[in-house]
Order: sequence, then C-alpha cells, then structure tokens
Amino acid sequence: MMKLYIVPTPIGNLEDITLRAINVLKSVDLILAEDTRTSGKLLKHFEIGTQMHSHHMHNEHKTVQGIIQKLKMGTTIALISDAGTPAISDPGFLLTRACVENDIPVDCLPGATAFVPALVNSGLPNDKFVFEGFLPVKKGRQTRFLLLAEEPRTIILYESPHKLIKTLSHICEYFGEDRQISVSRELTKLYEETQRGTAKSILEHYTNRPPKGEIVIVVAGKSKVS
Repeated sequence: MMKLYIVPTPIGNLEDITLRAINVLKSVDLILAEDTRTSGKLLKHFEIGTQMHSHHMHNEHKTVQGIIQKLKMGTTIALISDAGTPAISDPGFLLTRACVENDIPVDCLPGATAFVPALVNSGLPNDKFVFEGFLPVKKGRQTRFLLLAEEPRTIILYESPHKLIKTLSHICEYFGEDRQISVSRELTKLYEETQRGTAKSILEHYTNRPPKGEIVIVVAGKSKVS
C-alpha cells in the first residue's frame, strides 16, 4: 500500500526516538535519508536493516518525481532527516506537497524537534509564538530583522555556532540590548545548556565563550508598553 511516512529522529539523545518510529522504519520498503552516513549509525543502533536512498536539499528537486512514481507503484517510504522532524528547516516540504497533489497518503509521526524544548525552557511566553527558523544570510536579512523587531509574539530562530555572534549583534541592534532572550544549544545531549538574559548579556557571554553545537534562539516579543 503506497504511503509516505514522515518520521522524526532524535536531535541528540537516541532514547528520544519513539517505538512507533522504530517500527515504521523497520516495516517500510525504503527510507529516504538526508545523509545516509549519519542515518546509518541510527539504523544500526536500532538494528534496522531497511534500504536507504539519499534525499537532501541539493537533489530533492530532481528526485521528487521518481519517488512519486515509486509510491504510486505501491512502495511504502519513510522520510527522515539527520535530526528532528523532516520539513522543519530540513528537506521534506517538496515531497510532502507532491504526495498531497497526487493523492498519496502522508502520515507524519510525532516526535523530536529542537524548538519545542528550547521554547518551553526559555521562561518566555509560549502561548503565542512565531517560528522563523534560519534567517537569510545576506539578501533580505535586514528586512527580516526590521519586521521581527515589531513582532509581539515570542520569536524562535535557528542558528549555527559560527554565526551566533553576528545574529546576537543584530538582535541588539534591531531589537534593543535590553530585549530578553534565551539561547539553547546541544539540546538533549551531555553538554546541553540554556543561557537566559538580555540580548547584550548573552552576546557578551558567547563572545567570551565561543559556542559549539546547533543553537536555538528564543526572543521575547515586543512589549506593548512603549
């Protein structure tokens, strides 16, 4: 029976995978992986012998139609990324959209994603929030910051360690040095940490202590009080 499964994988701690995810990965005909070498370690750990094919941001436009044809022939396929939930700042949207357009069932399993624990443990309001993911590196970056500076909801950003100082500097510039933020890194791993404070204090902290690991920045929305 043709079906695409969207399967979240652990963002660090292997114990965060669900029993259902393991069962799906064992039962499907094919697994599409962002990096087969990275995912191979995960599959080996859980004794999953399902065949893998590569599906990443550099080839997804070319491979989608071929995958759709496989699904129409009755193949069951699971899509995974290196970590977290596919399509959340990772490949997955194009294939999911193509399946919907071709009336192919899509089943997205619940599971790990980095921004939820970062948001919850930030101590900032989480009843309403906006997820921005990775901001533009160059073109459109200033425009995005100007818009987000006026956003009243809590803002969630993804960032790489070598760009963190630049992004924190821009937060100070456009949002103000006193804006409350939280930076979480290495979530679910041994050296997980969360730093909370003003944009200026967090910038100073990481200027003196260069960070490692993937990073989630949570920024307080603009106060209604002028």
